[in-house]
Amino acid sequence: MTVGDAGLPVRAFFTDCSGGVSLPPFDSLNLADHVGDDPQAVLRNRKIVSERAGATVAFLRADHGIAVAHVRANARLPLPLADVLVASESGVALGAIGADCAPVLIHDAASGAVAAVHCGREGLYLGVIDAAVAAIIDLRGRNADSGLLTASIGPTICGRCYQVPAEMRERVAGRHRAARSTTRRGAPALDLPRAIESRLAELGFGEVVRSDICTMEDERYFSHRRDGLTGRHAGVIVCAGPRTVGHIA
Repeated sequence: MTVGDAGLPVRAFFTDCSGGVSLPPFDSLNLADHVGDDPQAVLRNRKIVSERAGATVAFLRADHGIAVAHVRANARLPLPLADVLVASESGVALGAIGADCAPVLIHDAASGAVAAVHCGREGLYLGVIDAAVAAIIDLRGRNADSGLLTASIGPTICGRCYQVPAEMRERVAGRHRAARSTTRRGAPALDLPRAIESRLAELGFGEVVRSDICTMEDERYFSHRRDGLTGRHAGVIVCAGPRTVGHIA
């Protein structure tokens, strides 16, 4: 497993598709249990990632919407369908899976709370980023500077590769101008990571780290658009409790 540090002030990282036990076409670190992979292989892969996180990771079950689930220590699994997981208890680890959609990890220095977000085209349009931020703010219990929020956007299909019908592009860009893009051949496209970064900036985030890896172009990552039947990688973040400072490598 190659781990990409998310650059946040808590333990947070992005996995790729290597280092697991799944067989093709899910080779090898597939973390999704809904794509047709051997369930026992998925469980072993999740254990590998949990060992790297230092805590059992609760992986979200994406619904391409804006539902939020609050995860506590020893939460009963599987979790309900939700594209946002939030936690404020030390040692709780959250995982956002994807294979072209964006895994977004958020940390709040005011409360120590964290969030893992699955953000695809429909989630972006419906407001999943806003839902995640609202859930984090609710956990503070008091007013605090939004500049204390930091986020990391993981490997995602880029605006040069994510071709969509023109009407779909205009629908999403009607709410997020930064999402409007074109492919190398001039076809209409959406730039999810740029739009997410723009929205986070509008919401007052003090720092946003954005990966430059395109999942469709880089075969170290799963890509549904490229491969069809495939696995899912993840962004993982571990809550360290209130007012965490300093970087954990």
